[in-house]
Amino acid sequence: MLAAGTASRFGATKQLAEYQGAALVRRAIRLATEICGERTALIVGHDWQAVYEACAPLDGFLIINEAYTEGIGTSIARAIKSLEHVADAAIIILADQPLITAEHLQALLDCYTGAPDQIVATQFSGTLGPPCLYSRGCFTDLAELDKDSGGRHLLRDRRFQVTSVPFQPARVDIDRPSDLDSIN
Repeated sequence: MLAAGTASRFGATKQLAEYQGAALVRRAIRLATEICGERTALIVGHDWQAVYEACAPLDGFLIINEAYTEGIGTSIARAIKSLEHVADAAIIILADQPLITAEHLQALLDCYTGAPDQIVATQFSGTLGPPCLYSRGCFTDLAELDKDSGGRHLLRDRRFQVTSVPFQPARVDIDRPSDLDSIN
């Protein structure tokens, strides 16, 4: 679960902003833990102590991305490098998508066949995006990410079989306080 960014457009640590009575990060980590249990990883960077504290106690484990200012790609790479030796797949979840449900995360997992070249992406607003499940065959590419690029380019890569699960609420992500106000 990615929660390392600086949230510069939000003007504060958006992971700590509340939605339906809980910090965005706490809500997201609860959903991730509901599906992945103690295999859940919380990737933090900016204001990491406060973000971690908002999730405590954490059933999974904590990964600190010291290069978080360089962009989301560094958080994904750090997470994949931390788990590639024990995981067959990874679901990338963003803390700033408050309308994601445990049922949707389970649907992504249910579509996963175990094939090493499979990606299961969320389909919304005519596009594919997070949350996404990436199989082991994607790990090398994900571990090499840097700067502000995520794994979206892999969704167009012919080396991978992409399956999609429609979930229109995934279109909502929080970049500014007004985004949060519009769904409260």
